[in-house]
Amino acid sequence: MTTDPATTPAGAGQPAPVPLWNVANILTMARILMVPVFVYLFLQNTFETRLWATVVFALAAATDKLDGSLARSRGLVTDFGKITDPIADKALVISALVLLSADGLLPWWVTVVIIVRELGITVLRFFMIRRAVMAASKGGKLKTTLQIAFILLLLVPWDGMFSNGVVDAIAVVTWIVVLVAVAVTVITGIDYVVQAARISAAAEDDDAART
Repeated sequence: MTTDPATTPAGAGQPAPVPLWNVANILTMARILMVPVFVYLFLQNTFETRLWATVVFALAAATDKLDGSLARSRGLVTDFGKITDPIADKALVISALVLLSADGLLPWWVTVVIIVRELGITVLRFFMIRRAVMAASKGGKLKTTLQIAFILLLLVPWDGMFSNGVVDAIAVVTWIVVLVAVAVTVITGIDYVVQAARISAAAEDDDAART
């Protein structure tokens, strides 16, 4: 049985457009709004506000995984989400790193290395869009997990909760996580650069073959 085009409604059979203000994008925007709240609480520099800053950071970090999962599972992927999601991620992590370094809890070289890597790879992926989409790798996801982990460990005011011995032990564990996170951050950054070089070389070979 065939369908008469004259009686078929326009757009029939096509997927419905994804609404801009869907649950995934709302979570992303909520994460962006949490950043100034986190910064404000951290700067109050009291035991209670530091705990609340940790809670806000943890909630914001949790929405990062949740909004992506919802967008993919429910077909809510939008161009708006593709742009704002990485912005929200970078704003949250970078603000935390700068605050921790300014407070003397994290060496500035760690913050600089991570920021340069994050912003550099973001710019690289932007310029590579016309050739290919560079999806996040498993190493990139591990990098993010490690960064969130050591930031949370540094945010918690352990000295107001435990004895010096326990605090010192936590500090050792935290520093190990920091070093591993930096190593993975650098390695995955180099991997992205290598991928980009290979994609560009393959594209140039294809262009040369067509001429």
